[in-house]
Amino acid sequence: MATLRIGGKSSSGPRGKTFSTPLRKRLWRDRWMYLFILPGLAYFLLFIYLPILGNFIAWKDYAPFVGLWESPWVGWANFELLFTDPDFQRALINTVQIEILQLVFAFPAPLALALLLHSIMSERLKRAIQSIVYLPHFLSWVIVIALWQQIFGGAGFINQLLANQDMDRINVMSNPDLFKPLVVLQSMWKDVGWGTIIFLAALTRIDTTLYEAAVIDGANGRRRLLDVTLPGIMSIIILLLILRMGSMFSTGFEQYFLQRNAVGPEAAEVIDTFVYTRAFQSGDWSFATAVGLVRGVVAAFMIIGANWLAKRFTGEGLL
Repeated sequence: MATLRIGGKSSSGPRGKTFSTPLRKRLWRDRWMYLFILPGLAYFLLFIYLPILGNFIAWKDYAPFVGLWESPWVGWANFELLFTDPDFQRALINTVQIEILQLVFAFPAPLALALLLHSIMSERLKRAIQSIVYLPHFLSWVIVIALWQQIFGGAGFINQLLANQDMDRINVMSNPDLFKPLVVLQSMWKDVGWGTIIFLAALTRIDTTLYEAAVIDGANGRRRLLDVTLPGIMSIIILLLILRMGSMFSTGFEQYFLQRNAVGPEAAEVIDTFVYTRAFQSGDWSFATAVGLVRGVVAAFMIIGANWLAKRFTGEGLL
């Protein structure tokens, strides 16, 4: 019997010989699969990997009218400016403060909601709640900010009620002191339902016999949560936490840019909006590129560090 190798595996032929399917035939055989892959592959090549080549302008004084190669080299001057530029320091502080609030309040919110939904016995009620809390995720930030403006803005619903009661108006949407808690609440309202999908899927994989054994041993609801539920989904929690740490300095753009003029850059300027305004409004392309490059490097180290700490203390990690 000969061996026929298909997709990297060998099959036996009638005369004890071994032969393989040529690469050209395998590509033609799987042509439709590769055709479906092409759009996603083209997206990553054109918008993710190809722009990486342009990061070398961080070491130049780049001017679009001069050109990439004719712009003079400035060495590490743009990176040194990171330590002295007050606008960048303000954006960095705002980003860190917002991300700490997101990590403390927004990150556990999907887990709490998933645990609550998991404890509901009525499937109809559970699905109804899921549908309601998932809906905001599919709204763009333009619509979300407009909705919040209609409710909490200067002429919004809340202030109309206060005015009818002869009370002072409170313009939450334009108050710089309330901006950071406000954006955290907006993120929670928009994405908490979507985040519960992963946790609900993880909760369904926990062996129900573990709960039965815990009940027999006399464990109450709190002990079952601490000894069965949380250990059963700990790997998912750590995975999402590591990924969250990697995106810590990428708070988003639309949410903050749409509210930047209302509260001022002192409160709403984050690294994403800083890169945009410095590059496209001020024309300082090289410095904006240096900021983005440093942010990417720091994010990579934060993922590595978070993964190392997770493996050291819990034994769970990405690798």
